[in-house]
Amino acid sequence: MITGSQCRAARALVEYTRDRLAIAAGVSIDTIEAFERKLENPDREHILALQSALEKAGAVFIAENGGGIGVRLKFTRSETRRIATLEGEGGIVAHDDVP
Repeated sequence: MITGSQCRAARALVEYTRDRLAIAAGVSIDTIEAFERKLENPDREHILALQSALEKAGAVFIAENGGGIGVRLKFTRSETRRIATLEGEGGIVAHDDVP
């Protein structure tokens, strides 16, 4: 599971506001803010929903591996922008997981 710091960093990397993440994950904005500010830990289900939404947006979470936990982008910024543009063009709705 991710930490509040990883959530905040991933949100910055994928350029999501708290509002946008709340909609994507189905979690309240207040819950996200409290988690990121280390004021409280949400339920496991909420953390997993946040992680899943951020991963779908292109974040890759790095587990503790001796070098510390972290987060990085799955795609370059230009690839992320191009995917976002293509997803916003409309058309036939289909499965959209990018390999």
